[in-house]
Amino acid sequence: MTTIRPVPASARARERVVVTDVALRDGRQNQPCYVATAGKAAFLRALAAAGVSSVEAASFVSPKAVPQMADAAEVMAEALALAPLRASALAPNLKGLERAIAAGTREIAVVLSCTDTMNLKNINMSLAEASRVSCETLRAAKARGLTTRGYLAVAFECPFEGATPAERVLELGRVLLDAGADEIVVADTIGAAGPAGVQQLLRRLMPHLPIDRLGLHLHDTRGMGVANAYAGLELGIRRFDASVGGLGGCPFAPGASGNVATEDLVLMLEQSGYSTGISLPGLAAAADLAEELLGRPLGGHCMPWLRRQLGASAQRASVDATAGSTSR
Repeated sequence: MTTIRPVPASARARERVVVTDVALRDGRQNQPCYVATAGKAAFLRALAAAGVSSVEAASFVSPKAVPQMADAAEVMAEALALAPLRASALAPNLKGLERAIAAGTREIAVVLSCTDTMNLKNINMSLAEASRVSCETLRAAKARGLTTRGYLAVAFECPFEGATPAERVLELGRVLLDAGADEIVVADTIGAAGPAGVQQLLRRLMPHLPIDRLGLHLHDTRGMGVANAYAGLELGIRRFDASVGGLGGCPFAPGASGNVATEDLVLMLEQSGYSTGISLPGLAAAADLAEELLGRPLGGHCMPWLRRQLGASAQRASVDATAGSTSR
């Protein structure tokens, strides 16, 4: 039986991959069960204890539109208290940006859907209007000294318009980069992409958008999340979003199931020779807490195996402790 071992100190010499856990924002925005601020704070502490170095903690949107984000300021305060944990927030417009800054946020993201219909369904704006709002928000954030990230949603396929043209994704990526985005995150919002499609789009983007400023946000709707991450990894992507337990799903995008599970992504990265600094047992503990908070089973594809390994390790430790007590 394979034994789970802590990431060794020598892992620091391996190439680093940054994994941002988005369970608290993208993961919980679509959950029917409201989680109190104290529960979210406990979950943040569990992520930090697992070695997660970057989280998307909140979204400064209208609480009427997304009730789970009503306590965004309080959750950000809890996240910022866990420094050096990096905590970012979604700020969809200037009003959201001001709320985010008032809460102490130093890293924000905007989300621009790549199709007219998705923007209309999501924020009741045309693509041109949404692009203008995203750019003015990025420019204002950079003027205030914030770190910024621009998401290109439905970059592979839109639930309303079908396949998204690569040229449009490239054009919008350039627009966000020019407006001040430090990082461009290509998002498979409904989990429709496959590895070949991921590489095809990235190859179109890479000559014009620096690879070290590109990231991937993947959903696991068709079970392809980890394979798609590996496809990006092969081309040099070193920044990924994921969500503990596979939480996620956009309330305005039919067919969008959970994000790729952080535990699945970390297991793949570590077994592929990369360093994440994240503990798999720690992620299992965070997933267990999320299950308790939401009242339903959670976990990525590897979770049954991971829990068996942890159970076997605990049993061996108990036997060893008993033997040691007897020998005394």
